[in-house]
Amino acid sequence: MTTVTATHTFLSTSLNQTLALGQAIGTGIEGPLVITLTGDLASGKTALVQGLARGLEVPQEYYITSPSYTLVNEYPGRIPLCHADLYRLGDHADITDTGLEEMLDQPIILAIEWPARLDGHRFENHLAIHIHILAKKTRRFEMTAYGLPAVNLLKQIKK
Repeated sequence: MTTVTATHTFLSTSLNQTLALGQAIGTGIEGPLVITLTGDLASGKTALVQGLARGLEVPQEYYITSPSYTLVNEYPGRIPLCHADLYRLGDHADITDTGLEEMLDQPIILAIEWPARLDGHRFENHLAIHIHILAKKTRRFEMTAYGLPAVNLLKQIKK
């Protein structure tokens, strides 16, 4: 079976633009989805998730932080958001040991920072976002959608 894919690149020159991109993604999501986030430290992964939370209607009283020490933070919203940061895991962690495997069966949005730490695990339907630091405040977001729900989301964002 061939996986449907699409790509889109977005250039951000400010924190507000990064938050707006995240919010547009969150607003466009219609059902459960895995979003993988890769990029160097301080590239804007957590900022993008903060915008994503606004688009998913996570209440304003929830401050979205990186779950570096807790591994996963969970937030209520139009669709619940689980934000995982795997940076502190050793390379090649088993997805079953992280607890993320159970989350994949839930009707949630699962945003995963540092997904390469998972032992080669591949997500069937997901949005992969790679963030490149171009300058102090400038980032290039390369987004690749895998599967029809993610492709449709990317088409909506490009409008």
